[in-house]
Amino acid sequence: MNGHAYAWMTAGGLILAASLTGTALAQKSGGILRSLLVDNPPSASIHEEGTVSVVVPYMAVYNNLVMYDQHVAKNSEASIVPDLATSWSWNADNSQLTFKLRQGVKWHDGKPFTARDVKCTFDMAMGNGEMKFRKSPRDLWWNNIESIVPKGDHEVAFNLKRPQPALITLMASGYAPIYSCHVPQTVMRTKPIGTGPFKVAEINPNQNIRLVKNKDYWKPGRPYLDGIEYTIMPSRSTRLLTFIAGEIDMTFPTDVTVPHLKDIRDKAPRAQCTLRPSNVTSNLIINRDAPPFDNPDMRRALALTIDRKAFIDILSEGQNTIGGAMLPPPHGNWGLLPEDLTNLIGYGEVATNRQEARQIMRNLGHGPNKRMKIKVITRDVATFRDLTVIFIDQLKDIYIDAELEPIETSVYYSRVFKKDYVVGINQTGSGVDDPDQHFYENYGCGSLRNYTAYCNPELEKLFAKQSAEADQDKRRKLVWEIDRKLQQDIARPIIAHNKSAGCWQPHVKGLTLMVNSIYNGWRFEDLWLDK
Repeated sequence: MNGHAYAWMTAGGLILAASLTGTALAQKSGGILRSLLVDNPPSASIHEEGTVSVVVPYMAVYNNLVMYDQHVAKNSEASIVPDLATSWSWNADNSQLTFKLRQGVKWHDGKPFTARDVKCTFDMAMGNGEMKFRKSPRDLWWNNIESIVPKGDHEVAFNLKRPQPALITLMASGYAPIYSCHVPQTVMRTKPIGTGPFKVAEINPNQNIRLVKNKDYWKPGRPYLDGIEYTIMPSRSTRLLTFIAGEIDMTFPTDVTVPHLKDIRDKAPRAQCTLRPSNVTSNLIINRDAPPFDNPDMRRALALTIDRKAFIDILSEGQNTIGGAMLPPPHGNWGLLPEDLTNLIGYGEVATNRQEARQIMRNLGHGPNKRMKIKVITRDVATFRDLTVIFIDQLKDIYIDAELEPIETSVYYSRVFKKDYVVGINQTGSGVDDPDQHFYENYGCGSLRNYTAYCNPELEKLFAKQSAEADQDKRRKLVWEIDRKLQQDIARPIIAHNKSAGCWQPHVKGLTLMVNSIYNGWRFEDLWLDK
């Protein structure tokens, strides 16, 4: 009997349980899982979007070549399992990665899945080929791929420009589903066709998304659920009250803050919840090309004014953690250690930092009687707005009066992609806990997700060097060197690494919420309802 042990937090404490992928637990088939979304997803096309609000409802529609085991809480290369690929192998010099593909798989419209679909997907993600994505926020994930060569219908080889041992970890992300070659992208944005355990039944913007069981799913006996219904509910207080009342089976996976978790434990003591690192950072984005923050001294003043402990104490009652770009240990594999942060810009004593920031502002002509006025944009979601209110209050101490500009999700990402902002408070989730994903996507020259337009060609040489390094200890030292440089360059000042909770009713079985990514655990083919 195969299985995985995992832990969850109940109202009464930590409980160890087993989630077994076999039949020993006598999983029940049927029922509709009722869950929540915090806002309206911009589209149903995972490859074209940059928010977990798309991955959560639509990951169950697709399959990947490989995926992270849905019952192992910490993503790592060791937890990667086959999906549409049955196996994979490297050549002698690690310049070619070959996948054997599963036979007999069909798309939701009945057409066969082949190696051609794999090639089409990654060609589109890289911006190659005849078919195009409207936008590809993670195109730099794949910038080391030279070519993709199908070998018949059931084998495909990825030829690389240089060795990249971590490429397989990117392919396992919920952000890397395989698309069909025969379905236009306009359709994929509104009613996607996948090979996954669930099909899209209907999408009602600002209301709900309804998925139904794929009765012809290639994995025998899966899924157990008849369907999943996501209700779009913008009000956080309403969402939590709905869950506490038992009208919903599961919260949005990052919706429950530390104070809200206490409320749920008090009012719904049987609810099961996790409080875990999400591999999401709260961060400051600064348009480096637009006045007044095209001035590096002005950017330094902003970085110096951040009081990280105040953010953490107010928003998470001390639970969030301070770090650099990568998720800190022990949950993260690559993050800077606490002693590495001490001498970085903005990480020292707050009073001293702000004294320097005020002097910078005075040198630039600002002061108590000549205060700067700016707008700070953020996504119109409670967790984003809460951060921004605190930041605006902190700016007052360095002669800046800021106005909050909340922006609806689909418009927000369009604005930041186009660099149509001056300053913003953002939250950045990492698709996987690996430097190849994080550095290239968020700090690579020309990356769509590099919201600040930071570009350092010399540092990008180190990106490539760490990526090719097979020795993990040597790679980690290179990653730390890069991370320190990013903080000193004020590329995207990190406020904190967030912890958040997701909760579910006790009748929801087979669920594991992951501790180092919020993007990879929503296949839901093994979930069942014990009602």
